Amino acid sequence: MARKAKVVGEARFTPKRAKNAVAVAKVLGPAVLPVMAPLAVRAAGAAREAYDRYQARKLGVSVDKLGEYTGRGAALHARIAGVAEGCQDLRKSEKASKADAEFAAGALGTLEQLSASVRAAERMPAARRKSVHRAVAGELERLEGQLLHRLGL
Repeated sequence: MARKAKVVGEARFTPKRAKNAVAVAKVLGPAVLPVMAPLAVRAAGAAREAYDRYQARKLGVSVDKLGEYTGRGAALHARIAGVAEGCQDLRKSEKASKADAEFAAGALGTLEQLSASVRAAERMPAARRKSVHRAVAGELERLEGQLLHRLGL
């Protein structure tokens, strides 16, 4: 039996092929679904875990703290938390001078204000939010530089 010549522009998925696909799915579905469902669930879980690890690595935090940093300002919140932790370490350091302790106290106050600014920016229009985020990032860079200098790095 000769095949029909394919007409240019003919649809590949026709109503007849759709009926055939549905019929095959009705027969194979009950047999394949119980086997494939657990595999699909495990694959989805593994994909989610990999994505969470990627996000945590991108923000510079551990996976269990990932839920604390959400929204458009998540990266800034993570940076603020990191600098605050560094200031606490500087304050507790045995080598810290009185000036270092004063810097840490002042920086922690500034970091609280920056954190409030990032939270407030979440509800702003995109252009204003981006300008707030740029300003906060600039201030964070300055504080990080001073903190690293005081820690001797």
